[in-house]
Amino acid sequence: MERNEIKSLENSRKLSVRYFNTLKPVTDKTDMYTAEIRVLNYCELAYVISNMLKLCILALDQEAPEISETIKNPAINAASVLEIVAQLLPLDEIELLDEMHQIFSTDSQDLNKLTTEKV
Repeated sequence: MERNEIKSLENSRKLSVRYFNTLKPVTDKTDMYTAEIRVLNYCELAYVISNMLKLCILALDQEAPEISETIKNPAINAASVLEIVAQLLPLDEIELLDEMHQIFSTDSQDLNKLTTEKV
């Protein structure tokens, strides 16, 4: 392996340690990961799950103008659902993609220069 390839590999490993934070490996299973959401307590967790379910019910039953009266507190707080979605966005990993894109773009440009010079 060339010196530049080794350096690139080492840099990639450093970047992956720094940025791969959203998914945590499940200790008792291979190829399985968890993504964490943060809530204050069980009540907030239940509230968020309830809002997600209500939103899904409305999405599936498009003819229903509102949630069934059998569901206690039929109002939907879409903001709480969106907060969970925002927590699950892998922002650190997206930063890694930008860093790696810059590295590989530079490597690609260097390779193109070398190829052009040889011709």
